[in-house]
Amino acid sequence: MTPLLAFAGTPDSVGVPIAVLLGAAVVLASARVLYRHWRADPDQRSRAWRIAALLLAQPLCAALLYFALLPPTTRGEARTLVVATAGALPARIGAGQGGDARIALPEAPALPGIERVPDLATALRRHPGTARLRIVGDGLEARDRDAARGLDIAFDPDPLPRGLVELDAPAQAQVGAVFHVDGRANGLRGGVAELLDPGRQRVDRVALAQDGRFRLSGTARVAGAAGFLLRLRDSRQQTVEDIDVPLQVVAEPPPRILVLAGAPGPEVKFLRRWARDAGLPMHTRIDAGGGLQLGDAPIPLDAVSLRRFDAVVLDERAWSALGAAQREALTAALRDGLGVVLRVTAPLGAVERARLRALGFSVEGGGDAAEVRLDLPVQDADALRARVGPGTPDAPRDRDAALPEPPMLTRRTVRATAPDAVVMLRGRAGEPLSLWRSEGRGRIAVTALTDSYRLVLGGRGDLHAELWSQAVATVSRPRSGGVLSVDGEHRQGQRLSLCGVAGGTRVLTPGGAIRPVLVDPATGSARCAAFWPRESGWHRLASGPQSAWFHVRAADSAPGLHRNAVREATLRLVVQRAVPIAASTAAAPRSPGARWPWWLAWLLASGALWWFERSRLGRSTVGTPSP
Repeated sequence: MTPLLAFAGTPDSVGVPIAVLLGAAVVLASARVLYRHWRADPDQRSRAWRIAALLLAQPLCAALLYFALLPPTTRGEARTLVVATAGALPARIGAGQGGDARIALPEAPALPGIERVPDLATALRRHPGTARLRIVGDGLEARDRDAARGLDIAFDPDPLPRGLVELDAPAQAQVGAVFHVDGRANGLRGGVAELLDPGRQRVDRVALAQDGRFRLSGTARVAGAAGFLLRLRDSRQQTVEDIDVPLQVVAEPPPRILVLAGAPGPEVKFLRRWARDAGLPMHTRIDAGGGLQLGDAPIPLDAVSLRRFDAVVLDERAWSALGAAQREALTAALRDGLGVVLRVTAPLGAVERARLRALGFSVEGGGDAAEVRLDLPVQDADALRARVGPGTPDAPRDRDAALPEPPMLTRRTVRATAPDAVVMLRGRAGEPLSLWRSEGRGRIAVTALTDSYRLVLGGRGDLHAELWSQAVATVSRPRSGGVLSVDGEHRQGQRLSLCGVAGGTRVLTPGGAIRPVLVDPATGSARCAAFWPRESGWHRLASGPQSAWFHVRAADSAPGLHRNAVREATLRLVVQRAVPIAASTAAAPRSPGARWPWWLAWLLASGALWWFERSRLGRSTVGTPSP
C-alpha cells in the first residue's frame, strides 16, 4: 500500500488504480515542464526557482485531487443498534440513547415507529458504523447469528415461559430397545413428567427435580414411525403441556449370538428361550463332561466361524477349557469388533485372572456369593403394566393384575476394575454387577450375576429380557449402516443440515412434494446440504440407494423449547465476543471524512498553477525589448 493509501485508509481495490493514474499524470506533467525548458532558447529559459515550483506543484495538485476523491477516514463514535426480536416488549426497547437506531426483525411483534427489516445483515448495511447490538426479546434466529459475529452484543433475555424448555430425545431406536427422554421444565415446581406410548398409555412417570429436570424411558416394540407423547403436569396434576416425541423405530438385522457353557444349567436354558422369543439367531455349545457336547451342531472355534457372530456369551468354565488356538482366535476376533460377555459364576484361578488382566481387567475376590436386588427406577403401576405388555399367547397377562416384586438374585463377590470400564448394571446398594470396556474395535463385558433366570421364574420375564438385551446390544459387533444424518432443530421454517448426501438427493414431504437439495462444496467429505422445511410431519430423505426419515415439528409446537434454544444460541454469541473485548478495547468504526475542503484546496491550487504557468514570473528577460 502506498503512503497515500495508508493515510486515506481506503481499500486497495479502489485506491490503487486512482493512485496509479494520478502518479502517471504527475510524471507526464513534470516531463512536459522539463521538455519545454530544454527546448527553449537559452535567453528564453525559466529561472531555476520557477522550474522547481512547477515540479513541486504537480504532485501537490495530484495529492489534493486524490484526497478529494477518497477523503481520509476518521475514527467516529461506535453506534448501537437496538434489535427487537420475538417477544420484545415496547417498554424494554425504549426510545434509544444518543440517536441509537432501532429495528425490528420479522419475528418481532408489531412495534409502531420502529423500522422493520428482513434480516440483521440488511439492517447492518442500512446503518453503517454499527459496532454494538442491544438485543431485546428472545434472541437471534439462526438466520441472523452469522451477521452478529464480531460485534459487541448486549442481551438480557426475558424470563422463560412455563413448560418444557429443554428436550433430549433420540430420533431413532431399534425394535425392542429401551430409549430415554431427558428434558427440563420451567415453572413447574412439584410437577411430574409422563411418557405416553402411541396408544396413549402411560409407560413412565417421574417427579420433576428441583431444577425441573427429568428422565423418562420407554420401549419401542414395532418398526415404523412412532408418535410418543411427553406430558407435563403441575403440582395439582393439571396438564400444562403435551409435546410430541417422534421416534423412528427401525428393525435392524438381529445380532448373531454364540453361547459357550461349561456345564448345563437353568441360566443357559432361559437365555436360549429369551433369544428364541426375541427372534435372535443363537448357536449354543454346552460341555456335558467326558468330551460330550450338548446344544447345536459343533462348529470349529476359529477366525472364520467367529466372523459369523456378533457376540459371544461364555462362562468361566468354557473360557478355561478353550485351547491356545481357540483363545487366540477369540482374542483376535474381539479386537476386530466381536463382543464378548464373560459370566463369572465360580471363583477364578490365577490363570484366569492373568488372562483377564491381559484384556484390561484387574480382578479380585470372587470366592463367595451374596444376594442382591437390581437397581430399578421407581414406577407407578400403570406405567409398569404398560411397559411389561399383555404377555404372550402362551402366558397372557391381565392388564389389571399386579406385577410381582423382582426376586432376590445371587452374585459373586468378584471385584473387576479397569481405568476405562463402564458400569452396565448395578445393584440396589450401588454395587456394580456388570461392566464393560473397549478392546480394540470390540467390547468385552464381565458380569458377576449368576442366576438372572430367577427373574423369569418370579414373574418378571420383562426384566430378564431387558437385562440381556442391554448386555448384547452394548457389546455386539457394530453394524455398518448408512451415513445419512439430519442435524439441527427439526422445526418448520428453520434450516436443517442434511449430511452424507450425494448428487440427486431429494426430500419427500408429507404433502407428497419432492424437493431437490444441493450439496455445499464447502462441506468437503461431509457432503452436507441445507433444507428449509415448509411442512410439519415426517419427511423422507432419499440419496441414491439410501434413505432416512426425519420429523419436523410445527412452528407453533413447544414454544418454550424453541425460545430457550434461541436464547441459548444468542448467549453463546455474547460469551464468544466477551473474550476478545476483555483483552483489548474494540476499535470504533472509521468513516470517510468531509470532501469539500479537499475539493476547495485542489481548485485553488490548480487555479494558482494555471495562472503561474502563463505568467512571466521567473522567466529570463535577456533580449526582451522594453515596453
